[in-house]
This record gives sequence, C-alpha cells and structure tokens, in this order.
Amino acid sequence: MTRSQNAVLRSVVTGLGSYLPKRILSNADLEKMLDTSDAWITQRTGIKLRHIAAEDERTSTLATYAAEAALADAGLKGEDIDLLIVATATPDFTFPAVATQVQAAIGMTGGVAFDLQAVCSGFVFALTTADKYLTSGSHKRALVIGAETFSRILDWQDRGTCVLFGDGAAAVVVEAQPGEGTSADRGVLTAHLRSDGRHLSKLYTDGGPSSTGTAGHVRMEGREVFRLAVTMVTDVVDAAFAATGTTAEELDWFVPHQANARIIDASAEKLGIAPHKVVKTVSFHGNTSAASVPLALSAARDDGRIKRGDLVMVEAMGGGFTWGAALIRW
Repeated sequence: MTRSQNAVLRSVVTGLGSYLPKRILSNADLEKMLDTSDAWITQRTGIKLRHIAAEDERTSTLATYAAEAALADAGLKGEDIDLLIVATATPDFTFPAVATQVQAAIGMTGGVAFDLQAVCSGFVFALTTADKYLTSGSHKRALVIGAETFSRILDWQDRGTCVLFGDGAAAVVVEAQPGEGTSADRGVLTAHLRSDGRHLSKLYTDGGPSSTGTAGHVRMEGREVFRLAVTMVTDVVDAAFAATGTTAEELDWFVPHQANARIIDASAEKLGIAPHKVVKTVSFHGNTSAASVPLALSAARDDGRIKRGDLVMVEAMGGGFTWGAALIRW
C-alpha cells in the first residue's frame, strides 16, 4: 500500500448511469444485409448484438439520458455540477460541443462544459482530465460522459467494420473528496495516458470538415489493431499497478474497452488477471467507442459485481492511436 505524509483530494465516483437505444441490430439481421454470418462475427469478435440510435436521437440525446440517470443515482441536479466533459468522436455538429447541449438540457447553469476527442479511449481520457481539475481544487463535482452514435459513420457495406460498432452512452458523477494518500482511498488512484500518431492509417475515418467536408466512414486494418492493442493496453495497466504498488492479484475487477472479446481475453491473460475478474459486455452492445467502458462499469455495478471498496482497473485503446488506463477504488 502506497502512503503519503499529507491528505490528498481524490476523485470519487458517486453516481453512474447509462442509456442504450431501443433498436437492436443482431447478427441475424446483418446476415440479411451483408455477406457474413453469426458464426463468423461471433468467432472473430464475440459480438452478438448492437444498439442503433433512432433517427431523432443524436449523440447529445443519448448523453443527456445517461447524464440524467447518473445525477439521479448520485441524488444530485444539474446545478450541482461545475465541470462537464463529454468524450465523443461523433458529435451532433462540428460545433458547438455536445457537452454544452447536455449542460443546457440538465439545467447546469454554471461551471464549464466541453468535449474531448480520443475515440475509444475517450472516457478514460475524460475521466483523467476531470481528475486533474478536481484534485487541483479548482472544481468540486464533475459529470463525465462517454457517448457515441457510431452507426452514423459506418460503411454498411464494409463487413470488416460495420459489424463491430454500436451506439450508446454512459456517465459518471465524480466528486472531490479528501483521502489519506494511500491505495485504500476511494476514488481515482492513478491514471496513465499515451498516444502515437504514427498509426493513423490503421484506424481512422476517411473524411472530416477540413479534408472532404463530410463526416467520412470508419476504416480499419483489423489485424494490425489487434496486434498492437494487447501490447499497448498492458503497458498502461502495468504502469498503473507500479504507480500504486498494487498487483493483478489485488484487483477486484478489470473493465476494458469493449471492442473485441479476443483482445480482452488476450490482454487479461498477458496481465495475469483471472478470467472471473474480467467484465465483458461486448456481446450485447458491440464496440460503442467512448461509451464502452462506462457502459461496462454500469452493467457490472447494476448487477452487483462492482461494490463499494472494490479495486477497479479501466482501460481503453482508440484510433490515433490513443490508449490509457485508470485504477479506481470504488
């Protein structure tokens, strides 16, 4: 257990909420649209279902539903929040930020709201950013949201990508609270972020405001992403263990980015994390990019797996490449 001579501020999770669109697209549905099969998709990805936003649902819509659920869980109102960060790669508009739309919708009349773009790593990056604000003493209570409508940037004829992604949102309320400076404290204990822009061609969209003037579609070199993901993820998770003096054996739950069941399993095995400690939700909502980690957290908390005091590791990797991990005492 790491110790400090002085009390510190910790970013403690006090509320959690999620939202998945009602429309469900199954592998059987995709079989009617593409040259693919349930067996092919399941074997390679572990995905069975994904949720698709309705025509009148935007990323801000999903984010607002998740925000309202998290606030209710924390027993708070929008006016109690002074920092709001939305992690998304699929904003409603080029500007303004999704976060400002959520801010207005929940009645948050003060503080600051902005978006953060790190694709699938977005929630981990946003949580880390909020932690810096809260532990500096500049802000007291944050709402961190991962929200995506990835269905809007998919090429539905590209079976290598369109079978992987879905839409959804989830949010956490994080509050600055005093801790003792040990790994027994509740809250974010440590976070480690990385990026490497040399890998752009492996996972990107082929459009944008200053290139094509369109949103573009997701393009991916699947084998290369798989190969690099396991190495990159284990790097930041090991760094988090080293920074806190904790080990995989002490971990209660490993909540990885829900991109591919094979990547999740390979990462856990390399890190020495027992299979029963791994939270996997990829089968029923696919890869929801920045929403996937908080959606998995929500599922595991709601079904009673994650409990107060548990040691939880979250991690993700996204296009860019970006990757990161945070160790949280629940």
